[in-house]
Amino acid sequence: MERSLDGWWHTGRVITVSVPTQDVADAIGRVAADARVVIWDPRESDVPIEERERISIACLAHGTGGRRVYERLAQCPDLKVIQIPSAGYEHAAPFVPPGVALANARGVHDTRTAELALLLALASQRELPRYVEAQARAAWEPTVTSASLADRRALVVGYGSIGAAIGARLRACEVEVLGVARSARIAPDGTIIHAFGDLPSLLPKAEIVFLVTPLDDSTRGMVDAAFLAAMPDGALLVNVSRGGVVDTDALVAELQSGRLRAALDVTDPEPLPSDHPLWSAPGALISPHIAGWAQLTDRRYVALVHAQIDARRRGDDPVNFVMMGAFPA
Repeated sequence: MERSLDGWWHTGRVITVSVPTQDVADAIGRVAADARVVIWDPRESDVPIEERERISIACLAHGTGGRRVYERLAQCPDLKVIQIPSAGYEHAAPFVPPGVALANARGVHDTRTAELALLLALASQRELPRYVEAQARAAWEPTVTSASLADRRALVVGYGSIGAAIGARLRACEVEVLGVARSARIAPDGTIIHAFGDLPSLLPKAEIVFLVTPLDDSTRGMVDAAFLAAMPDGALLVNVSRGGVVDTDALVAELQSGRLRAALDVTDPEPLPSDHPLWSAPGALISPHIAGWAQLTDRRYVALVHAQIDARRRGDDPVNFVMMGAFPA
């Protein structure tokens, strides 16, 4: 995919930003005299006639996708940036109109996603589901054998901004942290990052594996039977990335054997059907894809929109630019 933006970004016009709801506009608040915020949700309607030739930045709500939405966005001849609210963008990539930049929300969800990743790991390690179930029966059933999070060896697969946020919280809990990314390096926080090719030698020593990778052709089904078999007995898999990164059938088989445990915020398929064996698999803890669901009124998202306006004003590349559209609308 061509990523160059040379020659496409121009200044000199009033910057019109569309947001999906009034509360988002209220949260964004005042913008400079050379910018304005309008309400338009392309899930609900075509672009208002009076705004069609004005909108240059379109901010989308969570759950916005599909050809129809992007056909409506393509009705705006001056549209330069589509700002999606998620870090992952595989759902949007096939539909971005030619000449329009897609920007993701990298950085907005780091804290929330890291919080849930830590919560899932702690709840699994300390057997919290057991106590929730016992409370429902009004039963006092203490156990003293659950493993602490402290002193464990954790592998964070996909050590980007979210991975670093998870790593910081794990180190605060006295966890030994290693990272995995596309290339080996030392992260700014001092974490040793290994290349994906090193996974076979790293997995047998990893007591907890956190998945934070994007979903693309190189990561789809990456956590397969061989990956899981390389993890040590009793290890915990925590997935806060995308369900498609994991081979669900292979994971269910490991869980049903009792050898591994899993704490999952994402699944494949998703939503998980009510009769799916993953629901009842021993050692499985599941939350319904809520890790990074930040409201568009949150200060981090609001700051991103303001930064996007500033970039437009200066004539800079869009903040969090991930790809240039090259597909028919």
